Amino acid sequence: MSSSFVSLRDRHRILAAVAAILSGAASPVLAQEAHDDDHHDEATEVEDVIVQATRSGRRIQDEPIRVEVIGREEIEEKLLMTPGNIAMLVNETGGVRVQTTSPALGAANIRMQGMSGRYTQLLADGLPLYGGQASSLGVLQIPPTDLGQVEVIKGAASALYGPSALGGVINLVSRRPGDEAETEILANITSRNGQDLTAYASAPFRGAWGQSLVGGYHRQSRQDLDGDGWSDIAAYERWSLRPRLFWQGENGGEAFVTVGAMTETRSGGTEPGRVAPDGRPFVQAQDTDRFDAGLVASLPMGAGTVHLRASAMTQAHDHQFGDVFEKDRHDTGFLEAAYGSEIGTTTWLAGAAVQVDGYDSKTFPGFDYTYTVPGVFAQVEHEFSPELTLAGSARFDQHSEYGGQFSPRLSVLYRPGRWTVRASAGQGFFAPTPFVDVTEATGLSRLRPLEGLKEEVARTASLDVGYRQGRIEANLTLFGSDLNDAVRAVDDGPERIRLINVEGVTRTRGLEALLRYRRAPFTLTGSYVFVDATEPEDDGLTRRDTFVTPRHTAGLVAMWEEHDRGRLGLEVYYTGKQALEDNPYRSESPSYLEVGLLGEIILGRYSLFLNAENLLNERVTKHHPLLLPQRANDGRWTTEAWGPTDGFTVNGGVRIRFGGH
Repeated sequence: MSSSFVSLRDRHRILAAVAAILSGAASPVLAQEAHDDDHHDEATEVEDVIVQATRSGRRIQDEPIRVEVIGREEIEEKLLMTPGNIAMLVNETGGVRVQTTSPALGAANIRMQGMSGRYTQLLADGLPLYGGQASSLGVLQIPPTDLGQVEVIKGAASALYGPSALGGVINLVSRRPGDEAETEILANITSRNGQDLTAYASAPFRGAWGQSLVGGYHRQSRQDLDGDGWSDIAAYERWSLRPRLFWQGENGGEAFVTVGAMTETRSGGTEPGRVAPDGRPFVQAQDTDRFDAGLVASLPMGAGTVHLRASAMTQAHDHQFGDVFEKDRHDTGFLEAAYGSEIGTTTWLAGAAVQVDGYDSKTFPGFDYTYTVPGVFAQVEHEFSPELTLAGSARFDQHSEYGGQFSPRLSVLYRPGRWTVRASAGQGFFAPTPFVDVTEATGLSRLRPLEGLKEEVARTASLDVGYRQGRIEANLTLFGSDLNDAVRAVDDGPERIRLINVEGVTRTRGLEALLRYRRAPFTLTGSYVFVDATEPEDDGLTRRDTFVTPRHTAGLVAMWEEHDRGRLGLEVYYTGKQALEDNPYRSESPSYLEVGLLGEIILGRYSLFLNAENLLNERVTKHHPLLLPQRANDGRWTTEAWGPTDGFTVNGGVRIRFGGH
């Protein structure tokens, strides 16, 4: 099931193909599709992946906007490496970096093409089930067990999803019930005393209805790897449960509804019986309870389709920062209605949406806010020829605090022969909140009340060139962004900080390169990313490199995989030097390599897996202490985590499947 519509043109093609098959004749429609697919790969079948994040209902190869899709096969591979969260799954996508924001708790956010992680919108089936601005622990609390695919759009996507998508969108698309009942259980243990237990079950459609259920239990004990009395790996214990109900109508309508619940306790900081350099213990902890519900529906009406999306989320936190305790709640409500249709070779969609994001602090009520953002949007795609498609989208949001905001995006797709060329440019905005990387790590106790902040506005552009022939696939992307009035935390007296809009432009330029070779059952993939990211100094007069942003990263992945037999993989990732902020030990991080090995053997319904990560045992504390000699003015007790903090780790377990596979 897709939350976006399949165009009338595609339906006509499908019906014509079925008619041709039934009549025993060769289908000119299928022949044309095969010819189209030859643009991409003449040796392997091109899978018809329908993209949801763009709302157009097009196949990924027909999308003018570049969307990178992580399929179920790769999700299953990463599921064996980190069953408890999606951090590794998205981190190994070119131009995407999971950056640790709070080493004490292991919190992290997702940065795209050098832009701050708070600008990345994290969605589930197109819904903000993790909030308008996902917390830094959100990416660590989402297991990949029930994901069918992950869609990544880089660059300003406010034209599609409003102010929270200034830097890009990651859309987590759930698995749909298959033709048979399916059950899957996975148990995993790690050499760092971590355990995971996940279960997924789905029932096939009977009549109009199908359903699925996923749940998980995850725990990790504290680990002090360098013996300095500070936890390098935080402890946590987490439960989660999510049922889904699916509906398919006889007239082509479809819908699903979901509810979710998650509870987690997490703690780090000084080890029991140990103290920080000031002679006192400093425990950092966070308890989280999250509940959400969502609905997605597509209903044929007249010559087009009505699309409905709605969700609600509430998330309660109990924080501890040493002797300071903070209690708060985040709420997000969302409602959207749109209508889309097709006229000849033009598809269009228009709609309206409203999103309400609220924050309520029991400890510091001066930071409470409620942002109400109604908006209208439209998008048009016109196919001038099989080789050339133009897409435009625009959105106007009336923000309750920052007024009217216009967000356009224009994209073009050109496919001459075996080449694919995409170009895209867009603009978006982001509404400031008290939550930046520093306050996510240290809380609000040292933050001055927010005064005079302006919205952050970014313009992004990209040029993407791809080539496929036979077993070879290559891709090169050039990208850039200019961000005005970036919000930054600066010192404002002893033990006080405040947020300001920095004068000047935060500028990012870069490229991504990928080369893949497939020869069943082997796949070899090489990638490289260059990022030149600079920002104004606090005074706005001079410039500096953006902190913890490596200029050079590269990867090499070799995988052998045979269905119903198993897989064996080798991964090597290089991360270059990074500028560091207020680090008393060094101003620049060293470059480092991470090497991993994965093996899985499938024995009928059982599979045994073993994964070794970071074989070279790279970690920050091998180069300098993570713990600062004295507490920073903003409240931090640690340096930035520019690299791994957990070192060499081995995990392994068993996966059991019943039916459906």
